[in-house]
Amino acid sequence: MEEKIIKEIIVDTNNIRLDVFLADSFKEFSRAKIQKHIKEGNVLVNGKVEKGSYKIFEGDIIKFIDVKEDIVIAPNDIDLDILFEDDDLIVINKQKDLLTHPTSKQNNNTLVNALLFHCGKLSNIDGDILRQGIVHRLDKNTAGVMVCTKTNEAHINLAQQIKNKSAIRKYKAVVFGEFSEDEGVINSPLRRSLKETVKMSVTTKDDIAGKNAITHFKVLERFSGATYIELELKTGRTHQIRAHMSSISHPVVGDSLYGAKGFRHKILDKIKTREQVLQSFYLKFAHPISGDIMEFELPEDKWDKDIINVLKSLREKQ
Repeated sequence: MEEKIIKEIIVDTNNIRLDVFLADSFKEFSRAKIQKHIKEGNVLVNGKVEKGSYKIFEGDIIKFIDVKEDIVIAPNDIDLDILFEDDDLIVINKQKDLLTHPTSKQNNNTLVNALLFHCGKLSNIDGDILRQGIVHRLDKNTAGVMVCTKTNEAHINLAQQIKNKSAIRKYKAVVFGEFSEDEGVINSPLRRSLKETVKMSVTTKDDIAGKNAITHFKVLERFSGATYIELELKTGRTHQIRAHMSSISHPVVGDSLYGAKGFRHKILDKIKTREQVLQSFYLKFAHPISGDIMEFELPEDKWDKDIINVLKSLREKQ
């Protein structure tokens, strides 16, 4: 059964391609599907059909007509490392190679599929079945602690804690290069890249399309040509840590999307990793129902093997 869904957007940015804007606004759709909708006349700009390359500006009105088929997200029996669970939420240690939620390209074998199998029911804000239970996400190849919700009440509360910065999320990473400072703050807005829509780019504060993004970092251990750091997110933008570290010429080791291939290192070049060496290790928030403070710090023996192997090799051979 098909249903026509008409979504209307008032543009809040300037001089950006129509297809790029839509890809940023509707992340559930692939770039190819968006192009198909544009070519088939399902996208109107101020009442007219335009090409994907058409430049849009603030105040333009876009109508996006999506022919929505019934979507079924099937439960998948995938092992989960559960750190805590009750009737309202579940805290897990997500493994690498696992997408957080289904996309237009992959409908199975994601964390949402696994949670549906284990929990039976998840929060479902605004009827978004692709992102059931997902309050915040980790990239496919980022491992570690994350919280998911079973009820809408818990979801709304936790989302607000993340928005007002009372929830604390910390990561550890190995990055290329050496720092002169012991700690720092990257306060640079992020927007979808105009050249590669799968990538985020630092932009200026007066760019309407840019979204506020703040990352704190501190040096934990120094090596020749590499540094072990701790990071704390004050905002939660897509690829925030990866894009921010790349923007200051310290890409995360293994992160091919954000420039790691441009760095050579006599030790790290010999270590094969599954993309970025980035570990979510700490999460703190107030329980959305009881108000109790929930704190989770992942011990090193539960970290992904990539960061463990990289640190071991650097420490042995420095």
